[in-house]
Amino acid sequence: MTDFAVGVVALGSMGVLILFGLYVPIALILCSFVGVWVMMDSVVLASRMLGLAANDAISGYFFGVVPLFVLMGFVVSQSGMGRDAFDVANAMFRRIRGGLGVGTIGANTIFAAITGISIASAAVFTRLAVPEMRRHGYTPRFAVGVVAGSSVLGMLIPPSLLLILFGLLTEQSVGDLFLAGIGPGLLLALLFGIGTVLMATFLPGFVGRNLSEGENDLGARDLLLKGGPITLLILLVLGGIYGGVFSPVEAGAIGTLGALAIGFARGTLTLSGLWEVLVETGLVTASVCFLIIAAQMYSRMLAFSGVPGAFGGMVAAADLTAIAFILLYVLIVILFGMILDSSSIMLIVVPLMLPIVQPMGIDLIWFGIVTVIAVEIGLLTPPFGISVYVIKSTLDDAEISLTDIFLGAAPFALMMLVCLGAVIAVPEIATGLLGR
Repeated sequence: MTDFAVGVVALGSMGVLILFGLYVPIALILCSFVGVWVMMDSVVLASRMLGLAANDAISGYFFGVVPLFVLMGFVVSQSGMGRDAFDVANAMFRRIRGGLGVGTIGANTIFAAITGISIASAAVFTRLAVPEMRRHGYTPRFAVGVVAGSSVLGMLIPPSLLLILFGLLTEQSVGDLFLAGIGPGLLLALLFGIGTVLMATFLPGFVGRNLSEGENDLGARDLLLKGGPITLLILLVLGGIYGGVFSPVEAGAIGTLGALAIGFARGTLTLSGLWEVLVETGLVTASVCFLIIAAQMYSRMLAFSGVPGAFGGMVAAADLTAIAFILLYVLIVILFGMILDSSSIMLIVVPLMLPIVQPMGIDLIWFGIVTVIAVEIGLLTPPFGISVYVIKSTLDDAEISLTDIFLGAAPFALMMLVCLGAVIAVPEIATGLLGR
């Protein structure tokens, strides 16, 4: 059997194992190990190669950006800044038709600018926003849909765990990826807001027919007290990175210290809460480490097999333009989103496509933003939309089914497709701030 055939069989076997429910990193490691073993005809060499891959994957100083930003996000969530962001956004938009929905989107945008984890946004705003919207006349389906839709902003607006993961996989600047995510992230938030107002005006049966205004009329002092801390934290972290004051790793550390100081100063973060945050951070970091180790092994197996090069030759022979290739790639990613979580999609698809994309002269920073938006659409698509399942488990309401959440999120998935189309058609939306 040729190395190419072994690589193809390994890919197919991995897909079958995942469909049968095997944890994605285990499937990646198992198929990579067996594939290299068969190609080298030596279990010892395969073990050593994969051991080196595991060490190389997470031994670098730059990998520290993952646990630090995860820790900062959990501290922000635990200290009540998510609730404050919701209160401020609701006060700003409460007089607009569908204003509580727009406020939820605005709050998620603010929260995303400091957490970078969609699941955290979904969990926090399910508790905060859904009861309030239902109390003010919004339908249950729309209330959960707007939370599901706007929660994906956490993976696009920097700092974003998916952008960090893409940077580690492709050896691209995380700072550049963060900067490139700002334009598309704000565009997506704007589309969500406009879409919510239009739906509230023209589709009252879906949004709610008897909407009452929010009661959260905060004064200037309350707005400052609630909005000031998280604004300062955003300016500290992102301003420091873009101003060249410190690196993304240092930004994560300084942001974490800032979040801890704010939480303890306000009395909203306790020692028991901090212990819970540390445990959650450890669990997420360990999971991400395992994923990256598996991806590194998978990438090396692919390199040995020559599968990416062969696929690149097929693309060249098919004479596909860059845009045609990107559209095909986006379709594949969105289809993957129906059965896999976002990190797993990136771990499987990006190493396979990277050797094809680079010779085509495609900007990898722009490619990363396109990838993240396409992956995030998968968070809202059945049967495996992880944000939908997080909302369902957090809500714990028998009256709202998974189908209701998927249907409520469907308009926002369509708006994400519009945003994705705009970024593909006008790359400057992503790359403009980089001067490209």
